Amino acid sequence: MTRPLSDPPGKGPAHASSAAVAANEETASPLVANLRPAARAAPDSGIVEVMNYGRDRPGMIPLWAGEGDLATPDFICAAATKSLAEGETFYTWQRGIPPLREALSRYHERLYQRRLPSERFFVTGSGMQAIQIAIAAVAGAGDEVLIPSPAWPNCAAATGLAGASAVEVPMRFSDKAGWQLDLDRLFAAAGPATKAIFLNSPSNPTGWTATQDELKAVLAFARKRGLWIIADEVYNRFYFAGERAPSFYDVAGEDDPIIFVNTFSKNWAMTGWRIGWIGAPAVLGRVIENLIQYSTSGVAVFMQRAATVAVEEGEAFLQLQVERAREGRRIICEALAASPRVRFAWPDGAFYLFFSIRGAEETAKLGLRLVDEANIGVAPGTAFGTGGEAFMRLCFARKAEDLAEAGRRLTRWLAD
Repeated sequence: MTRPLSDPPGKGPAHASSAAVAANEETASPLVANLRPAARAAPDSGIVEVMNYGRDRPGMIPLWAGEGDLATPDFICAAATKSLAEGETFYTWQRGIPPLREALSRYHERLYQRRLPSERFFVTGSGMQAIQIAIAAVAGAGDEVLIPSPAWPNCAAATGLAGASAVEVPMRFSDKAGWQLDLDRLFAAAGPATKAIFLNSPSNPTGWTATQDELKAVLAFARKRGLWIIADEVYNRFYFAGERAPSFYDVAGEDDPIIFVNTFSKNWAMTGWRIGWIGAPAVLGRVIENLIQYSTSGVAVFMQRAATVAVEEGEAFLQLQVERAREGRRIICEALAASPRVRFAWPDGAFYLFFSIRGAEETAKLGLRLVDEANIGVAPGTAFGTGGEAFMRLCFARKAEDLAEAGRRLTRWLAD
């Protein structure tokens, strides 16, 4: 039978009452009222809400966050330990230490078979900071950034914090074709205030992956209109039809208006380290260096030593992660395909399944109910903007046993 979405006794609203009261008190505070409007308008995270609700539940299978279950490998940690033991605890290069920038150059040249010198790479305090810097560099008050949606919510939030407006361009979903980007709709959304297109491929949360022809079309449009492209290719290696996904590096010239944002978090299990990088035309170096200087003043050397080792020696570990994700994708997709209530498309890339459940459209509430009733943590689609409201995001970058059990719990819940 279809499970109603009313709250079971003693469950649903109780979790939210204290948080809601606290939020109302904060909103009413004159201190909060005196803050910058863009800061006050920063949205709460629907992902974090579910995580906080279920984080300490015994037996919980946490598939809500964008990370796997493997700890950072010892050989990466050892590089950081060695650096600390050698006293590398002082200020350092704002653009990143030369060995890491050179390692990033070699990594990209190997992956994309083209010359990409170290002057194009800048080390940041996370992929999130890379996004913030990229947006701050190209958009401000009165400007607009186009973002195909559903999308990871931090992109739009960072745009708002910069004083600009995020313009969500809904993607299409169908059972046969899956998620698709309507390029005509994307281009039609560009107006006089548009400064940039933010394109995440492979996509978090949908798994949609742009084709090379689509990337060429977006680049041609950006050139014609004088727009920037912020290319979020964080999941480029988590691609299920080849070694890597199609990239703007495949189609762009040396000085095309593209800022690439990336992170060490996904490839090398370093989510807690908070270290990422920007790839951009070398001529932007002074501006990017200054934006780093006036935000974090650089990334700790010991973290950069670890990142250097990750890039230079971590290919086998990265391949292990990709294969685990491939198997996780198979397990969870096959399990949910057995239920007539579930709609989804097999993702081409990244490590998420974005699925909907017929008769359960209130996904913010559904995420909390699945914690209570199935002991599974998944993220509500409402967290991912326009077009995601009826969906849930599940991370399958975990060991097979957990995903098989999660599939069993979900299918039992669906049949109940």
